Amino acid sequence: MGQINNANFKEKADLFVEDLRKKNRSEATIIAYAKDLEQLLNYFSKNGINSFDKVTIEDLEAYRQSLQDSNYTPKSISRKINSTRTFFRYLLENGIIQDNVAEKLAHPRFEIKPPRILSEMEYRSLRDVSRVDVRLYSIVEILLQTGIRIGELASLTLDDIRQSKDGKIDFLYIKASGSHPARKVPLNKSAKKAIDEYMGIRPETEEDTLFVTKNGRALLVRNIRTAIDKAFEKAGIKNAKVNDLRNTFIAHHLANGVDLRVVSKLVGHKRLSTTEKYLNVIKTQVNEESSLKEL
Repeated sequence: MGQINNANFKEKADLFVEDLRKKNRSEATIIAYAKDLEQLLNYFSKNGINSFDKVTIEDLEAYRQSLQDSNYTPKSISRKINSTRTFFRYLLENGIIQDNVAEKLAHPRFEIKPPRILSEMEYRSLRDVSRVDVRLYSIVEILLQTGIRIGELASLTLDDIRQSKDGKIDFLYIKASGSHPARKVPLNKSAKKAIDEYMGIRPETEEDTLFVTKNGRALLVRNIRTAIDKAFEKAGIKNAKVNDLRNTFIAHHLANGVDLRVVSKLVGHKRLSTTEKYLNVIKTQVNEESSLKEL
């Protein structure tokens, strides 16, 4: 937790963060909540609000307006509102406040863009430019062929590459994280070959993380993201993000008739409705001769 200009605020904020850890929320989620909370509580202090039970809906709406005036995107503001609501719910449940005014705080309106799906040309171009770097190619292949999250990839250890008991199926074991349960994700021949090639050049190190730097240290999410962003640029792929590899995996499998529930389980969606949204994307973005079916 950063510097909060109120001892009482800081105490409650620290307890809230500790509560998140007890609930096994992911470290990324905890960090995001902590930063949002620090910003909110410092806003309160600067505006003469020194007690949680004195916070009004007007105060929270003024905070939301200050975020808009500071040019935060509607999506970022919406996330900060979620953090605020969760924190005030915690305060209510622990008897620190008697009325949760944050429940009345509305989200800003913003358009949710449909998932970005790589075209056949983009798909092939990304793989081609990645081949010059064995580690990068292995990372790209895993993301494209399994649909796992970038955080899940960064957390993979050597022991997470496994085989079924009969030795016929290779798969990745994705450990439980926060509210996401553990799951097994099969590896196709392309992904397994890319991993095997990387293992042939992986530096000798005591670090058990699968992907490491040249110095043998764990490769961080930000390093992976930067490397893929550069690959996008080299491949001439515009307006794409790392998560679009996951989007492409989902769309590819649904377009090829894989059962919705199977795809949802493979990618670790908590709700089937999240996976269902891709069906509309397929209908509007992929025609009968969709190149996705040839990937």
